[in-house]
Amino acid sequence: MRAGGGARALLVLLLRRCLLLGPRPAAGQHGDGCGHTVLTAQSGTLSSRNYPGTYPNHTVCHWQLRAPPGTSLIVAFGDVDLESSERCAHSSLLLADPESGAAYGPYCRNAVPAAPLLLTNSSAITVLFNSTSHRSGRGLLLSYASSQHPDLISCLVRGTHFSQEHVSVYCPAGCKDIEGDIWGNTKEGYRDTSVLCKAAVHAGVVADEVGGQVTLTREKGITLYESAFANGLHSKRGSLSEKRLLFHKACGDALEVAAFNASSWWQEVDALGQERSWAAERAALGTPSPSWAAEPGTDTAWLELDLGTRRNVTGIVTKGSAEIYDFYVTSYRVSSSRDGKNWRPYRGGSGQEDKVFEGNVDSLGEVSNAFIPPITTRYLRITPQSWHQRAALKVALLGCQMARVRAARPYVPSVPKEVPIHIPIPTSHPPGRTPIPGIALDPEKADSTLLVMLLIGVFVLLCSSLLLLAFLCRRRRKPATKLNCGLPKGQPKLEASQVCSLGSLPPPGSSLPSFPVVLGDLSQTHSPDYAEPDVVQVSPSSQLGSSTFKPPPDEGYTLPLVVSHYDVPGKHHEYAEPLPPEPEYATPFGEPEHAGARWNPSDTAGLPAAPHHAGSPGSPPARYVSPPLQLPGVSAAPRAERTASPHRDGPHSQQLGDCPFSHVYHEAW
Repeated sequence: MRAGGGARALLVLLLRRCLLLGPRPAAGQHGDGCGHTVLTAQSGTLSSRNYPGTYPNHTVCHWQLRAPPGTSLIVAFGDVDLESSERCAHSSLLLADPESGAAYGPYCRNAVPAAPLLLTNSSAITVLFNSTSHRSGRGLLLSYASSQHPDLISCLVRGTHFSQEHVSVYCPAGCKDIEGDIWGNTKEGYRDTSVLCKAAVHAGVVADEVGGQVTLTREKGITLYESAFANGLHSKRGSLSEKRLLFHKACGDALEVAAFNASSWWQEVDALGQERSWAAERAALGTPSPSWAAEPGTDTAWLELDLGTRRNVTGIVTKGSAEIYDFYVTSYRVSSSRDGKNWRPYRGGSGQEDKVFEGNVDSLGEVSNAFIPPITTRYLRITPQSWHQRAALKVALLGCQMARVRAARPYVPSVPKEVPIHIPIPTSHPPGRTPIPGIALDPEKADSTLLVMLLIGVFVLLCSSLLLLAFLCRRRRKPATKLNCGLPKGQPKLEASQVCSLGSLPPPGSSLPSFPVVLGDLSQTHSPDYAEPDVVQVSPSSQLGSSTFKPPPDEGYTLPLVVSHYDVPGKHHEYAEPLPPEPEYATPFGEPEHAGARWNPSDTAGLPAAPHHAGSPGSPPARYVSPPLQLPGVSAAPRAERTASPHRDGPHSQQLGDCPFSHVYHEAW
């Protein structure tokens, strides 16, 4: 809020006359009331003296804040607790832009900022804090950033201040030393009550010297959060929480070290006279004890790691000598080299002084430190600066492979075909491999890529062949199905003949052929599959009916034409079911016999005589009249009458009218 009155005017006038006349000063702080202060070009944090304790009496401090040209400043009010007074005359906080005359404040306990973020229209402002006699008050804590980071938060914001699952905020520089607790570690996550930006520094996702963007996920909490020491911060051991914070770090895998080297190593001789080597190869984290240890009396010891090829190194993990001795390194510097000869010290984000990393506090625990920005190198050298008893450590590096960035291909104008011009273009492709125009293939992955493409082509071709084969087989199966004339399953199959052809139908008015009747010897052994009937044509004008029993193959019998599926099969059974193993025949319906007459089958016209068993009286066979078969579209033409009598010239001749064919059955005697 903006406050008017004499106090604000007096403060603005004081700033103009005392601070901003003459050359424009650089960003910085002045006064005896300044507390923790970190000021950078992109962001920073400042606080009053003794914060969060009571600020001192009769103190003053002013900070000059600047943003990059073309941007404006955003101020985040973390905490403003100044003793209340009328118009904040005793203790106050004032923000002013001396060039434009804009002022924000004064602020105190009874005049607090209206919003946690203050958006200014200037790239440079002055923050003025003054105090007089007072009894209580924590003082103030502010953070700032340029307008490029509108998601700026204060150093005091905790994970419980957010309700969404995914969070992306900007943490300012200087939050590491602000009062606040954190619980957990990088692997398992942090308790959601932890101070967010401080936990981000502990996890190694931002550097406290420069700040940065933080992306995290709020997930279900765990039962216990283990403590850890990383990037100069100690986390606490915490209990169950509803949510936990997991920070996203893209490049943080363990890197394999190809070789170790050292300035010297200790060759120990124990009390029994046995030697134990603390050579450089012992420095790999995860190997059995002992670790690497420098030779006694060496002040400039170093340990060198060769990664085999260039890598992006984002962090380092160190450990002491473990359980054998209490040896460990408490601080160290890091240098990098691409050729193993010329070394460059690591200076971190500030780039002004060689950065000294905090090492271990005992010989058992592991300590992590992040490289922000990362180091792109093949060789890494660790130079201990201080140690406990002896310079000894185990080490592991974190990072990832280098991202291959391909340069853009130069534009080559097209050449007309009439003017053939050959422009040799140098290529790094190995002999025997033809590059594909317009496709940049990695030589290491070209073989595997072509193999995958070949396998995909073979698979598609195989599937197409199988589908085509299935289609052709189905088309060939359809004509064979139609030749069965709709016979139900279980009936004899027909060969491709005139049985199922309409061309085999007799012309209208013609008579159907009769079949010869062969009356065999009933004493002979018959097949148990079907009963063998005798066929007698009773009337030439009748039509063939559907037979219940299968005729002998030598009679030249053909199946009746099935034109309509409402006829046989389905409506009438064509054949009877097989008989039991012992021959047994059905008893036909009998017809009344003329008195005094015995019918001799052998006397039937056109039929051969059947032998009689000795001692058995002859009896006329009974007739079973089959229902006539009416073919659709074929009229039953009358036929010439034929007579059959048991005695050709006898008085008991019987004239048969227009009757269908009848099957004559014999009883076994």
